[in-house]
Amino acid sequence: MVLVSPRNPLNIGAAARAMANFGFSRLSVVAPFEPNWREARSAIGAPDLLVNAVESATLAEAVSGCTLVVGTGTVTRRKPEQPIFPLPCLAPRVGRELAGGGRVAVVFGSEKHGLTREDLSYCHLLVEIPTDPQQPSMNLGQAVAVCLYELIRSSVATPKIPPATSATLATSSATSGRLDLLAGVIEETMQAAGYSPRVMQAANRHDLRLLLRRLMLTSHDTRRILGLFRRILWRLNRPVR
Repeated sequence: MVLVSPRNPLNIGAAARAMANFGFSRLSVVAPFEPNWREARSAIGAPDLLVNAVESATLAEAVSGCTLVVGTGTVTRRKPEQPIFPLPCLAPRVGRELAGGGRVAVVFGSEKHGLTREDLSYCHLLVEIPTDPQQPSMNLGQAVAVCLYELIRSSVATPKIPPATSATLATSSATSGRLDLLAGVIEETMQAAGYSPRVMQAANRHDLRLLLRRLMLTSHDTRRILGLFRRILWRLNRPVR
């Protein structure tokens, strides 16, 4: 579970408590608003989970080792740029990723505004909790609890997933960190070729992150494409004689 820019330590504690309720133990907190969030009294029965939580400066850092990143939120006031999964359909998708040797992050945004468009560009898909349109937003701790209950309710996503074999690892999904590395090399190649003027670089970077995640590349695919663009970049930067 990844919490991005949470403002209230009590909500972080409530999320940790929900994780303990359903048997989850890996919590990552990105750029928390309050420095003393590990002392949240609301983490009843889960103080060790808060102590062992990983604090990251950026979402990219927090999910770099994940092969499937799931954003959470509502589509009431936004136009999603990635596939939308109803919450009841999430568990089978997560189960398939874990069975293939992958690692999954479920990401929750700030209490104030949820996940931003920039945050969502690191997500492979968006899951929506079916709330009433008149009140679509949920308390952070409650949202975590609802998502975890839905995951644990299905036997597909729970414990007895067979260990990944060498065959599954060979075709495993690329991690978010490797996709970001590839995106950086492609962006550098675009700039060297004059394809990405300075005024468009931020927009192109955002679109490239989304595109690479929609392609669902394997680690092998990513390695080959990375080698290809590095070769092109080397040729573009080679002095003309």
